Amino acid sequence: MPGSILGNRVPRVEDPDLLLGRSQYVDDLPLDGALHLAFVRSQIAHGHLAGIDTAEAAQMPGVVAVFTADDLGLDAHHAFIALNEACKRPPLAQGKVRFVGEAVAVVAADSKAHAEDAADAVVVDIDPLPAVVDPEEALAPGAPLQFEDMGTNMAAGMAQAHDPLADADVVVRARFVNQRVAVVPLEGNAIAVKPGDDGDGHDLTVWVATQMPHLFHQLVCDILGLERDRVRVVAPHVGGAFGAKAGIAAEHTAAIGVAMRLDRPVTWTETRSENLVAMPHGRSQVQYVEMGFRHDGTITGLRCRMIGDAGAYAGFGGYLSLGPTRTMAQGVYRIPALAYGAAVALTNTTPVGAFRGAGRPEAAAFLERLIDLASDELGIDPVELRRRNLLRSDELPMTTLTGAAYDSGDYEGALDEALRLAGYDDLRAEQARRRDAGGRRQLGIGVSTYVEITAGGGSKEFGAVEVHADGRATIRVGTSAHGQGHATSFAMLVSDRLGIPLERIRFLQSDTAAVPRGGGTGGSRSLQIGGSAVASAADGVLARGRELAAERLEAAVEDIVVTDDGLGVAGVPSSAVSWSELAGQADAAGDPLAVALDFAQDGPTFPFGAHVSVVEVDVETGRVVPVRHVAVDDCGRILNPLIVEGQQHGGIAQGMAQALWEQFVYDEDGTPLTTTLMDYAMPSAAELPSFETANTETPTPLNPLGAKGIGESGTIGAMPAVQNAVIDAVRHLGVRHIEMPCSPERVWRAIQDAQAGTGPPVWRDPPKVFSELAARGGGPAPVEADVDI
Repeated sequence: MPGSILGNRVPRVEDPDLLLGRSQYVDDLPLDGALHLAFVRSQIAHGHLAGIDTAEAAQMPGVVAVFTADDLGLDAHHAFIALNEACKRPPLAQGKVRFVGEAVAVVAADSKAHAEDAADAVVVDIDPLPAVVDPEEALAPGAPLQFEDMGTNMAAGMAQAHDPLADADVVVRARFVNQRVAVVPLEGNAIAVKPGDDGDGHDLTVWVATQMPHLFHQLVCDILGLERDRVRVVAPHVGGAFGAKAGIAAEHTAAIGVAMRLDRPVTWTETRSENLVAMPHGRSQVQYVEMGFRHDGTITGLRCRMIGDAGAYAGFGGYLSLGPTRTMAQGVYRIPALAYGAAVALTNTTPVGAFRGAGRPEAAAFLERLIDLASDELGIDPVELRRRNLLRSDELPMTTLTGAAYDSGDYEGALDEALRLAGYDDLRAEQARRRDAGGRRQLGIGVSTYVEITAGGGSKEFGAVEVHADGRATIRVGTSAHGQGHATSFAMLVSDRLGIPLERIRFLQSDTAAVPRGGGTGGSRSLQIGGSAVASAADGVLARGRELAAERLEAAVEDIVVTDDGLGVAGVPSSAVSWSELAGQADAAGDPLAVALDFAQDGPTFPFGAHVSVVEVDVETGRVVPVRHVAVDDCGRILNPLIVEGQQHGGIAQGMAQALWEQFVYDEDGTPLTTTLMDYAMPSAAELPSFETANTETPTPLNPLGAKGIGESGTIGAMPAVQNAVIDAVRHLGVRHIEMPCSPERVWRAIQDAQAGTGPPVWRDPPKVFSELAARGGGPAPVEADVDI
């Protein structure tokens, strides 16, 4: 964009505060007289609550009160999307506990230490019940029921419509497990609550680590029956979210209930161990998928039968198998027939929610593994097989068989660029040399192509721009940044249009008293919708400013242009007026130089890309070392390449982490085994290679910026590319598949089994629940989601 700040690598304006410790998170808030909360949590996965003895805890030093569910009397509610109305969760357990980590009581004390000591003194009597951890077992006849009145552990389901494989010469079948992972943001859940008049008409002020402050505000008021104009919600700096801080947690509701009951401020921040068992987990799907091909490699059809794990209380992450995973099941491929069925199970585990990608990585993962398995079966190079089936750019826009309205794309172009940057032919030659030499460190090359959906739920956003009499500008927007760089990106849009320097632009977000409405941040929606709202508001300010300048300078409106410090007459440098003067003129007339509006986008956008991952596998130990990762991600027109790269890097790291290391594990009784970062294998930078990122740019016609989302693309492309690379490294040894995470033990065992001819089958028949769904035309239907996740 010649002559524009847009498209340049502008450093983030928010970084100095973060780097110098000037940022303020919930736990940093100076809240005079605040009580500290500590939750008492169940150590049993499933059981009847026989009693809770709080007497000793209530008498301990510093303790102000100890509450159970009966004491607070708060209604059960859904955290976010209602997967099944019958499965609402009480803020504190009532009658039963349904997973280890569920809160059963809460202590309020004058310090964290006193609160935690008292929580340890609460005696919880639970009569254990059989637990079910595996989602397939939960759907089997006779499984322990989480909600007896439902008579089933199926929270929701949909039946497949037909057989799409009748025309296939070859059918490739596989059962994949997209494992449960913990979200692990740097900051866990956190909330501070202050009851009482704040001087601005609010009776209750809540500071909360959330990615959707306005939705949180709505949920609080609806659940507790509060008047919306009397409640203020603020999200200060938030230490990461990745989808897990959408909606309202049970502990949030309990904290607000305690503050209102005691009429005192309270504060609570999760410990890391609490976070790993209490914050919603991600992924957790079992995928039975079959793809039909002709002998020449042309895809003829796809059948998917998915089991989504909702965890306890029908966590909304179970919805993802019915929603985004289904929506993106066709991916980048030309598939003439597709059938999709899904069943969502209740299990005695932490509720499942959203995690970076939220259903779309799961779709890309099964598609890209199927393509590689078919490559082996058909004897066609995996890249060539993809080429034969990729949708062409001249076929777009189009609507897929699952109803996704693809806006624009050049899938083969992204693949070509990724292969060029990786040096694909040279890599294959090096791989052949290593195989011929028979060394212990074999090279694996994994490829993935993907398309994803962004801004798929909330397609409207609030944005406002005002220029003040001191020449500064203020942006207000309904998105809610927590690391995405909104303050920089949105200021760049205003600076580009008005000529006001970035350092003179103030950015306001995440405060329901300052911003009247907003969809928050999720589903990679922010720049395309929130940015378009801000850009449109800035255009409106410019139009008003030109009118004022034209009147003042006695010129035609069409002759007024942006100058270094305001507006002036084109070709007449001496005839100009500053933004300060224009804003002062507008203020004097009682009509500030401000525009506020809502931007609505006509549908979601579909970013896409291709990744090439290169790994070394030690065939004697199974150890995997990622050595290169090339990513070409297309997010439409790029506003700030530096921010785009940062999003790519973060996404790749999380996708690679799931492929190689991360998994949240329970024993058969529902006891979690990975409750600290000593047990849960989250990588550091030391385990990751330097990422090689690039972009193609295919603008969308759906917003004035031409922008699509980028926040989740890296995860969606990286996970299958890395998994494919690991399997490719040992494919010549007879290994067909390795489940994620591709740990040394799993890789070593797969090699041993393949050499002994005892490798487990890649396919087994799906459970009977799918035939039962087909017989009755589906299962319970979830409430339609109209928010981004």
